Amino acid sequence: MRRFVCIHGHFYQPPRENPWSREVEREATASPYHDWNERIAAECYGPNSASPLLDDHGKILDVRNNYSRMSFDFGPTLLRWLESHYSELYESILDADKESLKLFSGHGSAMAQVYNHMIMPLASAGDKRTQVLWGAEDFERRFGRYPEGMWLPETAVDTLTLETLAEVGIKFTILSPRQAAAVRRSGGDWQDASSGRIDTRRAYFVQLPSGRSIALFFYDDGVSNRIAFGDLLSSGVHMSEALLGSFSGQDEIQLANVASDGETYGHHHRNGHIALTRSLSEVEKGGQASLANYSLFLSLSPPSTEVRLAEPTSWSCSHGVERWRSNCGCGSDIRKGYNQEWRTPLRISFDWLRDRLSEVYSDRGNRLFSNKAAAKDSLGSWGIGNEARNIAYLRTQLRRGFSGDDLQEARSLLEMVECGALMYASCAWFWEDITRPETRQMLRYAARAMEISKDVSGLDLRPTFSEIIGTAVPNDQSFKPGKQLLSELVRGGVP
Repeated sequence: MRRFVCIHGHFYQPPRENPWSREVEREATASPYHDWNERIAAECYGPNSASPLLDDHGKILDVRNNYSRMSFDFGPTLLRWLESHYSELYESILDADKESLKLFSGHGSAMAQVYNHMIMPLASAGDKRTQVLWGAEDFERRFGRYPEGMWLPETAVDTLTLETLAEVGIKFTILSPRQAAAVRRSGGDWQDASSGRIDTRRAYFVQLPSGRSIALFFYDDGVSNRIAFGDLLSSGVHMSEALLGSFSGQDEIQLANVASDGETYGHHHRNGHIALTRSLSEVEKGGQASLANYSLFLSLSPPSTEVRLAEPTSWSCSHGVERWRSNCGCGSDIRKGYNQEWRTPLRISFDWLRDRLSEVYSDRGNRLFSNKAAAKDSLGSWGIGNEARNIAYLRTQLRRGFSGDDLQEARSLLEMVECGALMYASCAWFWEDITRPETRQMLRYAARAMEISKDVSGLDLRPTFSEIIGTAVPNDQSFKPGKQLLSELVRGGVP
């Protein structure tokens, strides 16, 4: 077989836990469910683990775990929540990856994800490394194998991000076709591939400044958009026809691949999981192509064409990555008359806090840990949320002869580090106003990190942070700019 189909789902929810109680609070907008995690688990994550295969008359022919036949990534913070609250569903996701290893010649369909959906081109070099290491470590602990691929939040990319992936052994990632600038065959001239003109039916490679390289896949933008925002999920047969219709007539190995939010299949589109099941079945039985995941295709057809990227870029901002630091215009259509000038003060305040937290960690970590960098970079899934595992990890990292007080301070210090990372989740900037629940939740992580910093070092960072964030002007006029803005936004938490 020389034609393959790969459907990728990016499954992610922002961390919703109250950073003080570590519990997800009731969210009225998710009614009748307790919170949005529960609602989406009921509408999407669960149904995709046991989805009916229907014939043309609605008769159930089989029940299938969609995850085993598609390509997918799950956010580590979401998997942690599923592990705690929906253990059977969590195990079914892990089992699907094991099944995919059998289906796809030893290549699992699960990909890793950057730890907490940080926009990587805007991250510091240290945070890039930590996010990738945490994501890879979390994946390996859960799935029992090292990841071959890693999803980048919003597919936001730059060269240093790719260097970081390649340095730790990640083989590939997935981008939008609009993120390519030019391509060339070995020894050939560069050919323009901008504005989405790249051929998405093969793998490419980027030659990195370090001498390393990494493979890239570009998803079919047209079919992906029709799945996510159009009508293709009204019929699994139509979806499979669209996928199979994207092959060229050339006699060469090809991959028809699409990518979208995994929540498309059941949450954004009711019964989307059923259409997905039928579509996968139609491809399997049709004989025109075989199902594959990216790892399998990469083993069958290693890239021979080099690609040069437009950078920094992302799939969801036509201005590069400005959506996460400026009033670029993206998001202004959500609420008429609103602007996003608040994004810049939010970015500046978080970056200032990041640097101060780093100084606190460096100072206190020198005293506590045998290797403070290793203690941070290996934290991964040992972070907040599992006290026993957390304590066991800390005991391996502390200097000899540590005391109970040292253990508690080290635990607090690493909680501060994780809260300082969680505040950077991309949704803090994505929507129309700083008063959105998503932004307020990330500010809660910032507030918790500052509280811990004061406890362990005596340094009170909140006054300066409040001054910086106070320059933001909310669109919602019930919130006023100024030093009190942080307290107003954090008070009451997520509505």
